[in-house]
Amino acid sequence: MPPSHLAATAAQSPASSRGRRPRHGGTMISASCCRAAALAAAAATAFLTFSLPLSPSVSTTRHTGELSAASSTPPPHPTLATVSPPPPSPPPPKPATSAATPRKREPSYWRMAPEEALRYAKKEIMAAEPVAAADPDLYAPLFKNVSQFKRSYQLMERILKVYIYQDGRRPIFHTPPLSGIYASEGWFMKLLKKSRPFVVADAAKAHLFYLPYSSQNLRLSLYVPDSHNLRPLAVYLRDFVKGLAAKYPFWNRTRGADHFLVACHDWGPYTTTAHRDLSRNSIKALCNADSSEGIFTPGKDVSLPETTIRTPKRPLRYVGGLPISRRHILAFFAGNVHGRVRPVLLQHWGKGQDEDMRVYALLPGRVSRTMTYIDHMKNSRFCLCPMGYEVNSPRIVEALYYECVPVIIADNFVLPFSDVLDWSAFSVVVAEKDIPDLKKILQGISLRRYVAMHDCVKRLQRHFLWHARPLRYDLFHMILHSIWLSRVNHVQLDN
Repeated sequence: MPPSHLAATAAQSPASSRGRRPRHGGTMISASCCRAAALAAAAATAFLTFSLPLSPSVSTTRHTGELSAASSTPPPHPTLATVSPPPPSPPPPKPATSAATPRKREPSYWRMAPEEALRYAKKEIMAAEPVAAADPDLYAPLFKNVSQFKRSYQLMERILKVYIYQDGRRPIFHTPPLSGIYASEGWFMKLLKKSRPFVVADAAKAHLFYLPYSSQNLRLSLYVPDSHNLRPLAVYLRDFVKGLAAKYPFWNRTRGADHFLVACHDWGPYTTTAHRDLSRNSIKALCNADSSEGIFTPGKDVSLPETTIRTPKRPLRYVGGLPISRRHILAFFAGNVHGRVRPVLLQHWGKGQDEDMRVYALLPGRVSRTMTYIDHMKNSRFCLCPMGYEVNSPRIVEALYYECVPVIIADNFVLPFSDVLDWSAFSVVVAEKDIPDLKKILQGISLRRYVAMHDCVKRLQRHFLWHARPLRYDLFHMILHSIWLSRVNHVQLDN
């Protein structure tokens, strides 16, 4: 095919400029029209043979536009003597997007000293630019600042190195519990030990140091039943840290500020109290994240989600829920009645007082035979998560697993990942004093608002799941990110 500017020139021949179709019933074409068409084709072919433009950079589209604009005056019949190649056009203007600032080149993190890399990360997170395009893996309404979270997570993947101490006697150390309500500390330990991207054998390159103990196994090994004495547990952990400080130089450099532990048992915070630097300086990832006791420090310590794992080989069994149209129960709770909150909850809403509020102590047999505990959660719009002896409850994560909006009743509880997640988007927090008005509060949430919250719960679920092989943004990485972010936030910048 000839270039478009040649085709446009040929189209202006007297034979074709009439713009009329011969009226012969659509079955014959006059000889004069055929001869005119033949002459135009011959002229175009000859012009193509001798006058093709030599430069490939000439824009045929631009020539077509120029000729179309000048077509108001019909040009003479094209011949080799009268038609010459058009002059080359200037290059097309660059698109506006080319003026954008080029992507910043990342430095060689492995060449940086650990403190230098942390200072760089802190500056980068503080200056994080808004995310230009939506990330399919991150739903912005779930986060307080999705741009900062994404940048911080990227830097964690590229920079963070963790050294795991090999010291410690089993089963208190290096033996992760993988089932039950305290399984979070075990799954984190197991997955971190297998994580080649983050674990480093050379402690001099580490940004964080992990104390691989299990608060659950410490309790099972040392606690004397019914003694109500937790001092032996705290002394054991204190002596372990003192041994590390005497054997290695790492603890004394920061007085433990770059060391962390992960403990999910209710007694986890109290096992750190015998060592002052361990309690005050180290990063403690705790399920019992109570800000009122003076042990958990918001902003430094990490609130660890308490997850119930019934089948370690299938940690995601039962995950999933029902659509809103099939959730006919307004609110549900069943569990042991202990602590200061649950007796009050049962007093106002228990014993079948209200059909919309299914609140039980242990689920009665007559009820569980027709609908199990899990089925109740999957058929409820709201799942009540009152504190027990301590502020934390595994029902919060259970509610997320079964796509039920959690209702958290625990004053002074620092919610998991509250440094990055906006819990108001997918949960309801009710003060303990407002338990008598609980039904009124829940019914006051509009259907439109509830639909949005339920959608957020479904999108949030992926961030609270354990995987045998960790996935990006899953629970293992969310915990590790919160620990990393705590360390970065507390590093001192150069003046």
